[in-house]
Amino acid sequence: MSNRKLIILGIITICMIAWAIVQTHIANKPRTEAEKSASLIQGLDPANIDSIVLGTGENEVTLKRNGSRFVVTNKDNYPAEPDGINSLIASCLDIKVDEIFTDNPSNHKDLGVTEEDAKYVVKFLKQGSGLMVGVTVGKGRDYGQGAFVRMIPGNKVYVTPERPLIEDQAMDYIDRELVSVDREDIESVTVSSSGETYTLKAKDDGEGIILENQPPDMKLKDGDCESVFTALNNLSFEDVMKAPATGRGLTFNRQFVCRLKDSTVYTMKIAQKDDKVFVTCQADFTDKTPVTKEEGIVESEDDLKKKEAKLLARDKAEEFSSRHGNWIYEISQSGAAHLTKKLSELFEDEKNKATEKE
Repeated sequence: MSNRKLIILGIITICMIAWAIVQTHIANKPRTEAEKSASLIQGLDPANIDSIVLGTGENEVTLKRNGSRFVVTNKDNYPAEPDGINSLIASCLDIKVDEIFTDNPSNHKDLGVTEEDAKYVVKFLKQGSGLMVGVTVGKGRDYGQGAFVRMIPGNKVYVTPERPLIEDQAMDYIDRELVSVDREDIESVTVSSSGETYTLKAKDDGEGIILENQPPDMKLKDGDCESVFTALNNLSFEDVMKAPATGRGLTFNRQFVCRLKDSTVYTMKIAQKDDKVFVTCQADFTDKTPVTKEEGIVESEDDLKKKEAKLLARDKAEEFSSRHGNWIYEISQSGAAHLTKKLSELFEDEKNKATEKE
């Protein structure tokens, strides 16, 4: 064999060895998260979900499809927030697994992936209560952020790179905001109880609050008056139940009425039982004059905007009453304090006034 051929063969051999080394390096290179992780739940069509069950036993929460949306059956079928439902489904579909840890059912309890011992249990049911798929999230690993998960039905236990977080309380799927009224839109508020009634009004210039029929020798506490006047700003609730109150031992003997400049009136009726406060609420649009457009008359842009604002305010009041009129809400003690403040609490204390003068 000539020297030229030997050189060529040597070059080919060197290239083959180099390629083999590259291939070995690629094969041994750690895989990326996307390459080594796969979705635990695959092929779940949200459109086929009829209900979602969270937890087990006394802590079980059921979200049931009702028409185009879901309701929380544990709260008398109160409407569930669509964003919460979508987030729950996405959280379950986003669970990634790295590897099978075990497929022996005898290990399930120690890993916390039985339905009785799991941190989270989520089941997706089709119409007729048939199980589509479910997942249990068990204990965390001894190191890292992962957790043990098991798909229902099935015995295989997987390890996740990150610990899944699932909202599993009934109130997690309910929009807790009851009403929110802007301060500048309020004309007056009236607080009534069995012993007294008083009304706070916005000053004409919009700066400050006055008390209707205020005694000339008494001075108002600006902070307390402001807290009552804005009591319906971001008012939220802690719990909810279906009305009426019959059989629940509730007596709604207090009332808070908030009148807006656009003729909307919010009425909150208040009851207290033990250390809890409950309210019912409704809205009414008091301007009953019809909104019309006469033929042959060209209206100004300003007039058209006023008519549009009136229609929007009327629709908003009707929607509010439609949504909240058949429910009883439990509110926090701090929120209730602003709705039920006594008139005497709005005045400066005479002893403090005397001390200030001294």
